[in-house]
Amino acid sequence: MAAEDDIRAANLAFYRAFAARDFDSLSRLWAQDNPVSCVHPGMAPIDGREAVLRSWKGLLEHPRGPALTCADVVIRCAGEFAWVTCLEGKPGGSGKLLATNIYVRENGEWRICHHHSGALAPVATDESQVLPDTSKGPWSLN
Repeated sequence: MAAEDDIRAANLAFYRAFAARDFDSLSRLWAQDNPVSCVHPGMAPIDGREAVLRSWKGLLEHPRGPALTCADVVIRCAGEFAWVTCLEGKPGGSGKLLATNIYVRENGEWRICHHHSGALAPVATDESQVLPDTSKGPWSLN
């Protein structure tokens, strides 16, 4: 349970730094000894610590940069790695983005090594809306 508490604290620190637009705090939360990557909503994947941090700096410095809260947090831990899923949304509003944050333990501290956030799809009302149409091939989504 202690690992889950530490992961929850790291995730909370990530969203607090984002809300405060505190780039220095946010950059300290990212892994330094492991590869990092990031996918912002609607954007291509970004690889490498320098490029990822540059993307966050731009987001935090943008005058219309979003303010986000994190809710419905689910934490999973597997040894030296952990992942957090959550809903991101505007303060006081409902979650509009689904995020996955992956953490790695470096020198006893949980550091984020991957963030992926994207639009939340409408909730499926039956199984036909969840399962892909495989009539056009095993992975066809059309």
